[in-house]
Amino acid sequence: MSANNPDLETFRKQWQEEVTARLRAKDQAPTSITARGSSEKPDISAEKVALPPSDVPKEVAEPVDGISTQAYHDLENREDENRLGSERSDHRLNTQTSKEPKSALEHYEKAIEREDQGNLGDSLKLYRQAFRLDADVDRIYKHKHFPPSSSKIKPADPNPPNAPVTVPNTAHHSLDGPSNITTAQLIASFSDLPVPPAPPSTEGSPPPPCPLAGIPLEILIDILLKSAIIDLAAFARLSLVCKRLAYLVATEDRVWERICHGREYGFSAMHYTWATSVTGQPLTTTVQTIDLPPDGSLHMSNLTLSHNTPFSTIRPPSLTLSSTYPSYKEMFRTRPRIRFNGCYISTVNYHRPGASNATSNATYTSPVHIVTYYRYLRFFRDGTCVSLLTTAEPADVVHHLTKENIHAHHHRESMLPSAVMRHALRGRWRLSGHLDFDSSPTSDARATPETEAEGDVHVETEGVDAKYLYKIHLALRSAGRAGGARNNKLVWKGFWSYNRLTDDWAAFTLRNDRAFFWSRVRSYGMGW
Repeated sequence: MSANNPDLETFRKQWQEEVTARLRAKDQAPTSITARGSSEKPDISAEKVALPPSDVPKEVAEPVDGISTQAYHDLENREDENRLGSERSDHRLNTQTSKEPKSALEHYEKAIEREDQGNLGDSLKLYRQAFRLDADVDRIYKHKHFPPSSSKIKPADPNPPNAPVTVPNTAHHSLDGPSNITTAQLIASFSDLPVPPAPPSTEGSPPPPCPLAGIPLEILIDILLKSAIIDLAAFARLSLVCKRLAYLVATEDRVWERICHGREYGFSAMHYTWATSVTGQPLTTTVQTIDLPPDGSLHMSNLTLSHNTPFSTIRPPSLTLSSTYPSYKEMFRTRPRIRFNGCYISTVNYHRPGASNATSNATYTSPVHIVTYYRYLRFFRDGTCVSLLTTAEPADVVHHLTKENIHAHHHRESMLPSAVMRHALRGRWRLSGHLDFDSSPTSDARATPETEAEGDVHVETEGVDAKYLYKIHLALRSAGRAGGARNNKLVWKGFWSYNRLTDDWAAFTLRNDRAFFWSRVRSYGMGW
């Protein structure tokens, strides 16, 4: 087959010659290249023959496949340093050991550095070591790197030359925050400010007219007085309009003096002696005895209390300013008074055990009842009042708590909304603290003007039976946050029952009773 194919024989001879040439070139090439810093490999192709080691340059070698090589001239020195026991190796280890943290602060700083690098494991270990050495290391670090003096900012000029003329004082330019001034001083700083007009609706347009800004002070005070008489709450809300009105509402004593002396909200409407009988009849100055009917029955209409001053001769309380009441505004806010545009409500909750199971003595199966009932008190300007004890909620009661609904067609089967007033009791009230005396024969003899304090409320109502009379002793207090509403709470001081026939007193326990809280009812209006 070889004689018949000369091309194959020619290719075989060429291949054998090429292999022989490669083997000769491999035998003549050195086993290693000692050129310093050279990492190249010699080309052993058939066309190129490698040069002997003496002819290879020591510093620069020829590139292989177009890639230039890099020379590391200090490779032998670094290899010497990596050898254990050498002098350079020992020096490097000593340098690394000296940089290891020793104190708690150094551990803390190293931990922060590790944390910034993202090495949370080492950071956590360093944090633990730092806090083991010193529990307050975080404060030391903060004091070292963030001292208090570095956070202080130098205040600017408190009164710059370009400050507007309308600014009353330099407190507005302070960079240290608001100064420690009282509310009275703050309100006094509004005294010279005008009533500002409303801002323009759009930029560049003229502001709308403000008639209130051009009114003289006397007329403005008269407008405020009229608004206070109509609605005192709306008058107080005028202080939210602007600083000028806030100053007038807080300091204008002519308005508050009229409020204190008026009968709308003031103390002229208070009664410091009994003004009516328990049933609402006007009192007379004549002494009348209790005459029983021939059948022996006793009716409240036959009773008239004696030795009482008639309503027309009651002198109003003294409203002179004193150290206790330095201004009429303070007098109106703090002096005890009764409110007529709402009612006082006491909510009572208590637990009562239910009936136990007759067949079992286990107490955990016995029910427990939560009993809720309400006491209502509404005071009227003529000295009368209405008292009601019921389980009906305030929304179903307060709008019917009037004198017209007392005992008016409220039979047991009545389904009228005002039927909740079937158990309402008529009564009368008075305040203590001014002309304190109680000359009625049914009053407690221990209550004398010396023992009564200003702010106590005395209430006498009908009893469940005509022969009984209930006497309630309450005290005016304030509920809510400091500086808020005043005289909106009535706390219990005593509750008694008087038997007119036997002239006996019996005290009710106040174990479950709670205080009364005033609630405004808009349907009452001014309570006339």
